[in-house]
Order: sequence, then structure tokens, then C-alpha cells
Amino acid sequence: MGEYRLTFSGVSTALLDLPFSTPLEEWDVPALVDLPRGISRHVVRFVRAGREVFALKEATDRFVTSEFRLLHLLEEKGVPAVEAFGTVTGRRDEAGEELGGLLITRHLAYSVPYRTLFLEPRGVEVRARLIDALAVLFVRLHLAGFFWGDCSLSNTLFRRDAGALSAYLVDAETGETHAALTEGQRDWDIEVATGNILGELFDVQASGVSTGSLDPVAIAEQLRPAYESLWWEITSPEVIPRDESFRIDQRVRRLNQLGFDIEQMEITPMEGGSLLRYQPQVFEPGHHVRRLFQLTGLDVQENQARTLLAELARFKARWEAGVGHPVAEDEAAREWLDDKYYGTLRLVPDEFRNGALPDAELFFEISQHRWFLSEARGEDVGREEAVRSYVKTVLDFNP
Repeated sequence: MGEYRLTFSGVSTALLDLPFSTPLEEWDVPALVDLPRGISRHVVRFVRAGREVFALKEATDRFVTSEFRLLHLLEEKGVPAVEAFGTVTGRRDEAGEELGGLLITRHLAYSVPYRTLFLEPRGVEVRARLIDALAVLFVRLHLAGFFWGDCSLSNTLFRRDAGALSAYLVDAETGETHAALTEGQRDWDIEVATGNILGELFDVQASGVSTGSLDPVAIAEQLRPAYESLWWEITSPEVIPRDESFRIDQRVRRLNQLGFDIEQMEITPMEGGSLLRYQPQVFEPGHHVRRLFQLTGLDVQENQARTLLAELARFKARWEAGVGHPVAEDEAAREWLDDKYYGTLRLVPDEFRNGALPDAELFFEISQHRWFLSEARGEDVGREEAVRSYVKTVLDFNP
């Protein structure tokens, strides 16, 4: 029967039926699921256990246990990464031959590897945001003291996020954790990533399957300026005249728009008080996510939350204009959630729900579709017609 040792951070007894004493590449069981994935130097398979899907990666026991620990640390710090679920170590087959260990992670629902964004026609409008999403991920990793070491698009998964993308770390095998990263470590991380991205995009270009034009050099070279601009906005001190203190509020708003909350601001008078030196000190990502969750209980991604909060604000303003008096925010949120959000989603046929798009992204795309239809017609087409058109012209072709 072979030997192995299981360590789970959760409970999934369905995983116990898997052939852990067989090399992962040789598995042939009904639980296997065929899902798109990036290029990996390791064998990676997906299995369905109960209602969940897990990714299993085969590597040495040392790498498996190290990556499991690193992924847990990233989860504790709130960094976007796949969730480590368990390890299988000490594996031997029935003949007593030693096998590699297995890292088990929860599959990131609604995520796609980068190649999918270049292969699908629907990816054209969002893949331009690929590097922006990666820059945000790098900033969050570096703020958490994590040195990636060998970042590539293949080591990242992407979720569509209200017209943009959110990036998630998949492979932490080469990562290191520190109290804080040096400028040299941050610079090297970006340098390595730029080279890896360039090679991957040249590979996509050579395959000839990308929809639309593709300039690998131009895309790869966007990473450093995008990263440095965001890093400066978040971490750098600034000196301003005292009578321009409004610039502090402007920066705080810019950071909020980027999804960061400030927990502490250090302000120091200079030159007899005529100048102010200020520096944001502690940041918490997920500003809009937390606000939307407080109001509605919806747990979505940052750009989705920003978009939904704007929809809610417009709904509240129209309501107040109609009744002629202020409406409590929590009351407006409850009404908007039931009538507008779930009211729209209920119009989508069941077979298209819980598919390739989460509810928040589905609502966003329907709203965008309605806007485009209304622009073309010169009048509001209405919600029901917009949903029917979206299902017929978009969802019918969605993989």
C-alpha cells in the first residue's frame, strides 16, 4: 500500500481516498479535474473532494513543507495568495521507492492563468491591466517583508475584477520572509520578474494564438514604473508648505482609491513651522472591500467593491432626490442589495450562475452592457432587456 504522512490545516476526508503512494503524474482517478493552469516545472494536478477543488503539486519534502509555511505566513498578513491546505510527506510506493512530497492548496475560484487572458477574446479588454495587477501584488508582498525571488506570470493567477484584474501568488517556493526588504532586494525582485515576463510573452507571441496585437517588450517594461509609482505613493515622505495641508487629504484619498487605508500619519513641522513633513506609516489593503462588507455583507474584490459602492451611492442619491429628505446609509444599502443587486442577478438563468464569473463580476458586466446598449440607442434600455442581451451575446459564448 506504500507509506505517506498527511498534515491538513482543515478537514476533507474525501482526500483520504486519493492514491498518495502513487506518483502524481500516474494518477487516474475519477476525482481528477481538468482546469487551465500555468506552466510549471513540477507536476500539478487538480482534484475534486466533496464540494471543493484542490491543487496538488509534487516536489521534494523540504520544498513542500517550506512553501506550506510561507503560504500560511502570507495568509496571516492578508497578502493575495492561494490558500495552503495540507502536505503529504514521507511518501513511498508499494515497492518502497521514495516519492516526492505533495503540497495541497485550495483552488482559487474564478481564477485564470495568464495564457488564458491572451487566448480568450474576452480577455483583450482586461489583459492590458495585467502588469498593473502584478505591480499591486508586488507592493503588497514587499510591504509584508516577502521577497519572491523568482516571480513570473506562470507563478501568478488572475481574477477579473470589475474591468481590471487582481493578481494572486501561486508559487512561493523561492520566497523568503524578512522584517523588511532592502531597496536592493526589492529592485532585484522586479528585475527578475521583468525578464521572466518578457520570456513568457515572447512564448505567447511565438505560439501565434494570442487574440489582438502583442508587444512583449512594451508590456514587460511597464512593471518597474508601475511598481515604483505605487511604492512611492504608499511609503515615501513628502514636504509641503503649511498652507497647503490639503495635499495630505488629497494623498489620503488617492491611497483610498488604490484600496489602502492609513492607520497612522506622522507629521513633523520644519523650518520654524513653515513646512510640514508627513509620511503615512501603516497601511491596510482592502479599503473598499471592508466598507462594502460593513454595509451589505458582500465579500468581493477591491475593484468590484469600489464599483458597487459607487452604484450604491448613486442609488441613495436618486432615492433622496425622489423623497426630498436624507436616507440612512444602512437603509439604502439594504434596499439596493435586494432590489438592484440581487434583483439583477435573479434575472440571469440558473445555468449561467456560479459559472466562470462570480456574482459581483457578473453584476458589473451586466451594468456595463446596459450602459453600452443605452449609449447606442440613445435611451435607457432597461434592466430586463440588458440582461437578455448580455446572456445571448456574452454568456452564451463564455467558457
